[in-house]
Amino acid sequence: MNGIPLINGQEYSWGDIQCIIAGVVLVGIKGIEYSDEQEMEEIYGAGNRPVARGYGRISCTGKITLSEKEARAIQSSALDGRLQSIAPFDIVVSYIPTNGNKILHDKLRNCQFKKNSRAWNEGDISQEVELDLMVSHIEWGK
Repeated sequence: MNGIPLINGQEYSWGDIQCIIAGVVLVGIKGIEYSDEQEMEEIYGAGNRPVARGYGRISCTGKITLSEKEARAIQSSALDGRLQSIAPFDIVVSYIPTNGNKILHDKLRNCQFKKNSRAWNEGDISQEVELDLMVSHIEWGK
């Protein structure tokens, strides 16, 4: 052992994650990725070291990977059949551990799909559809 105590002994895993779009639990989800980043800049004054920091815009990105069937089900809700035409929606990513750890919810707000594409190759027996998201902001751990 490395001498570090084992605290509750279990991390969150993929099996603990539940994703909800517009109140519907996604069963065909294969992956989700999201982040936010803030512009930061050192501000200099007297001397050659920074005297303060300036903070600018926060930008968010997201990506969701779905089964072909799940992507088509979501796409069917668009009046013109385009994922990009679906009105902004929230995605709730819930971490629901089976061992009693704290339940956490990350909320991706005002999401829209940026593209819709498919790629098939000879021998494929299933399809994973990776969809880039536009996200206005993320509420972490709510």
